[in-house]
Amino acid sequence: MSIINTQVQPFKAQAFHNGKFVEVTNESIKGQWSAFIFMPAAFTFNCPTEVEDAASNYAEFQKLETQVYIVTTDTHFAHKVWHETSPAVGKAKFPLVGDPTHQLTRMFGVHIEEEGLALRGTFVINPEGVVKTAEIHDNAIARDVKETLRKLKAAQYVAKNPGQVCPAKWNEGAATLTPSLDLVGKI
Repeated sequence: MSIINTQVQPFKAQAFHNGKFVEVTNESIKGQWSAFIFMPAAFTFNCPTEVEDAASNYAEFQKLETQVYIVTTDTHFAHKVWHETSPAVGKAKFPLVGDPTHQLTRMFGVHIEEEGLALRGTFVINPEGVVKTAEIHDNAIARDVKETLRKLKAAQYVAKNPGQVCPAKWNEGAATLTPSLDLVGKI
């Protein structure tokens, strides 16, 4: 069963955010767009490069009124040390969420049972707590957060413009389509 267009289920997790431990819940993410970016674990090789990429683009997420959440199966304590010791991770101004119970990784379908780690998964969630995009792939392949931003902008566009769809390779400002019988067989 797909997670797309489903409500994020109740959860509670601890995160390290801007020098403090904070609680993140299904209720606290409501009211704004969210990007949940799952990674296998802190103190790995590819993960810091992805955190740094998200940090480098965080201002763009903020312009789009979207909070970024990095999630690993580590604790929030490990995330504190990771933030303090990794130059790349130290750039993060968004919550580093711990999921040692694997509640979130299982809920989002990215849990690797035999390893106790997460696959690389990226999810865009609307202000009502409904999942609008999902991307899951092998842990050896790091992501480009610009693609997450593109998908976020598309999700926000169609939310504001009911009846419109974003065609392949759509970017902000490009033409959209209005599905109709007249378009069938003409594209």
